[in-house]
Amino acid sequence: MFRYNVRGENIEVTEAIRDYVEKKVGKLERYFTDVPDATAHVNLKVYTEKTAKVEVTIPLPYLVLRAEETSPDLYASIDLVVDKLERQIRKFKTKINRKARETSLPDREVAVLMEEETDDAELEIVRTKRLSLKPMGSEEAVLQMNMLGHNFFIFEDAETNGTSIVYRRKDGKYGLIETDVD
Repeated sequence: MFRYNVRGENIEVTEAIRDYVEKKVGKLERYFTDVPDATAHVNLKVYTEKTAKVEVTIPLPYLVLRAEETSPDLYASIDLVVDKLERQIRKFKTKINRKARETSLPDREVAVLMEEETDDAELEIVRTKRLSLKPMGSEEAVLQMNMLGHNFFIFEDAETNGTSIVYRRKDGKYGLIETDVD
């Protein structure tokens, strides 16, 4: 059975909200034959522009379930994040079942194999690009990024001569990462 750690930022976590979170996230337990002893970490954030963000992290022995959603309604965000987590679990279980059929190993051993494979797959570099950094200001870099349709852009900062990165944030605004050369 899951334990719950529900925290709120800019919102008081009422008993009704806590009950709703536990009811919705608790539905995920049906995907496990023996429910793991895990803590569901739930962060609820309400922003000034009247949007609610819900982040859920559930560390399990063979994988970490994590999802976040933002919408105008807190309860809708909770529903959406649980849907994402359900898809993650179903995808993982499908992989385990496929591996079990291929290898005829018990599910637990397959899950360990899957975890090892997932770690290797996450570190595999599938594409390499080379680029020459052009000196420019951060505003020009944002324009270049938008023109290319990318979410980030690496450039040489004309003022500092250092490598910098501009990126598009989830809220639609832009961020700048400046590097220090020691």
